[in-house]
Amino acid sequence: MVGVLSNKIERDELKPGDHIYSWRHAYLYAHHGIYIGDGSVIHFTRGAGQEIGTGTVLDRFIFSSSPSNPSGSPCPRCGDQSMAEGVISSCLECFLSGGDLYQFQYNVSPATFLAKARGGTCTLAPSDPPEDVLYRAEYLLQNGFGGYNIFKNNCEDFAIYCKTGLLIFTTVSVGRSGQAASFLAAASAIVSSPLRFLTTGFAGLTAVGCGVYCISRIVSDIGVRRDVIKIPVERLVSRSGLDEDEAATQTSKEE
Repeated sequence: MVGVLSNKIERDELKPGDHIYSWRHAYLYAHHGIYIGDGSVIHFTRGAGQEIGTGTVLDRFIFSSSPSNPSGSPCPRCGDQSMAEGVISSCLECFLSGGDLYQFQYNVSPATFLAKARGGTCTLAPSDPPEDVLYRAEYLLQNGFGGYNIFKNNCEDFAIYCKTGLLIFTTVSVGRSGQAASFLAAASAIVSSPLRFLTTGFAGLTAVGCGVYCISRIVSDIGVRRDVIKIPVERLVSRSGLDEDEAATQTSKEE
């Protein structure tokens, strides 16, 4: 059962349309996907060994999201997906790659959001009905989700889009991903505290850093951002997003 401190769930609790994830490399980051039923998950992967992500050799070791069978041998159901890339379908075992199963939470309160200090576990944004989520995931499985980018277009961005249909239309350094947002929030908390706060001592500096981190996380959440627009998956694929001016015009009309 999902709780305040942990989103871990049992497999028999899964429902089609759920946004799930599993931690990789000693909780360094999580890999996200959409459960579609019958023990299958649609998810967005980074091509193994390809320099798309950090752009360094770390990509193939730290940020590889290609699925693998815990036994180390090709999965009898999925085959060898070690070099898979883009939007793919895998069995739950290969998706988890030996990790535990967690469920991403939607429409949480600000208090719950901040209580989960680690990004990439929840959002203030509400989810669309399961049938809409599954339709987007299946459509993107056939048509792709663009190029993988750790900060702007990763597996969490994919799952959040499937759940909400929301797309960011401005040119920013981070997409919908809570993991990327929390990383940048942590960096902001470290470098943006004025030197005068050093005089308050360790406790004061810690309080300021935590405050900056929390504020940075919550203002970058997809549920409160102003630079988002709902776009049908067919249009996303056919046009690879919206023109910024067009999106801004549509947003002003909706307001």
